[in-house]
Amino acid sequence: MKKLIICFSLLLLYCGNLFAKEKATQNKAPEQTTREYWVSLMDKICYPVISSLAEGKLKEKMPIETTIDRAYHVAYLEAFGRTFCGLSAWLELGPDDTPEGQLRAKYIDLTLKAIDNATNPESPDFMNFTEHQQPLVDAAFFAHGLIRAKTQIWDKLSDTVKQQVVDCLKSTRSIRTPTNNWLLFSGTIEAFLLDNDLGGDLMRIDYAVNKHLERFKGDATYGDGDQFHWDYYNSFVIQPMLVDIVKILNRHKLASDATYNTVEARMARYASILERSISPEGTFPPFGRSLCYRTGVFQALGQIALMHKLESTVTPAQVRCAMTAVAKRLMEAPGTFDDKGWLKVGLVGSQPSMAEGYVNTGSLYLCTTGFLPLGLPADDPFWATPDEPWTTVKMWQGVDMPADHSFNK
Repeated sequence: MKKLIICFSLLLLYCGNLFAKEKATQNKAPEQTTREYWVSLMDKICYPVISSLAEGKLKEKMPIETTIDRAYHVAYLEAFGRTFCGLSAWLELGPDDTPEGQLRAKYIDLTLKAIDNATNPESPDFMNFTEHQQPLVDAAFFAHGLIRAKTQIWDKLSDTVKQQVVDCLKSTRSIRTPTNNWLLFSGTIEAFLLDNDLGGDLMRIDYAVNKHLERFKGDATYGDGDQFHWDYYNSFVIQPMLVDIVKILNRHKLASDATYNTVEARMARYASILERSISPEGTFPPFGRSLCYRTGVFQALGQIALMHKLESTVTPAQVRCAMTAVAKRLMEAPGTFDDKGWLKVGLVGSQPSMAEGYVNTGSLYLCTTGFLPLGLPADDPFWATPDEPWTTVKMWQGVDMPADHSFNK
């Protein structure tokens, strides 16, 4: 009898474990897709900036990690201009009935309020567009965001807020521009104004474009000024802004098709080089200045994917997989965010010694430009095709691959 009771008890225990496992399986949340991961990560990065500014409390809430006092005058426009620049392509998809589409609707509303507060002289969060040189930089990122989100953001602003924006952007003309990549900041602002019939200065635009065309160094790379600098400024600034400025000029019959096709082809080749720089482990060579911009290193790659202009040797799926690996390595590193969700200075986690003198908390939000492919809908091949190994994964697995060649168009 005792053995029978033991056997019956073991049977009940076994059946109970099976029931528990089946229930746990039923209750398990569906696995997050890659796109859902990107959206959740972008939301985590952007929400503190956009929501605080929409409330008119960015200056109250945002901590500033810096080594110079000047940062307190410029950090807020840096945070907003850069965040919006990266968020804009996704916003331009507009609302829909999906959870992601509803989240976009929320962000569109917050962004419209944020722009009003940033440009309204009566707002506690009215931003500095004229004091020191730095505001020119981040007014340009702001303008670049307006170029990328014309329908969902610029066209939805009231006439009053539009005039505030124009006044703020034009006020940056008082800032003296160094003759390096900074020419493209004034060029981007003026191109936005030109494209919307708001009095853009064609001379500033032409000067920025022509100087960079003169400074092409070969193999899809431009000099930053007259010299070549081995850093990622071709991706942070030069190629994305140059391509979009020339696109606007071409649309207005102020630049030839040949010129546009050339700068686009150069950026496509440069994007291929960026893709090849991503190791099988999701790392990349940490050289040059401004590494604290993290995933912003891959803005040019993301923009070319967004434009459907990847070179034939690079598939959308391998770019998606490579950029996801980088995002996980960088943005999931312990110490990347503080206890209230604001970014900390560093490339991998908190590394305050990596900050150049111009880097502060606001500067870090250029990382959002690494999320530009979210501007592609969920059924685009970038998101919908099966995972593929990227170039270095295949290369280091011994896959037979065609030789790589330089590009000097």
